Amino acid sequence: MDGRRRNPYELTDETPVYVISVAAQLSGLHPQTLRQYDRLGLVSPDRTAGRGRRYSARDIELLRQVQQLSQDEGINLAGIKRIIELENQVAALQSRVAELSAAVEGAAAAMRQREAQVHASYRRDLVPYQDVQQASALVVWRPPRRGEHT
Repeated sequence: MDGRRRNPYELTDETPVYVISVAAQLSGLHPQTLRQYDRLGLVSPDRTAGRGRRYSARDIELLRQVQQLSQDEGINLAGIKRIIELENQVAALQSRVAELSAAVEGAAAAMRQREAQVHASYRRDLVPYQDVQQASALVVWRPPRRGEHT
């Protein structure tokens, strides 16, 4: 959840409000088909205290998708169940990737901030020293002239 308290009377796509007869009518399926889909684990609605099924708008959409895959695409119910499982897995993984991407971006921002702090703490009176390899250096020595002090 996003951390905010929800209004208990607020309806969302996840709110189970439709009894089986209404869900059947909205999805264009027979109530017995909805019961069968529930037994097979294709669409599992919430249950009331008295064990009655309550379907959400999301469940209705899923019922329509199952019907479309079955009738229009010719996919059997076992295949449809696997498709739904894989779609749910993909959605969960996409959510996890977004979560990890946000964490990486936060860590990168903290690292850049810390790097800036380190650079700001450098002593300004020091001059960087670069070690010169002897093979590439040329040193010219001239003796001091008479009367010059070094």
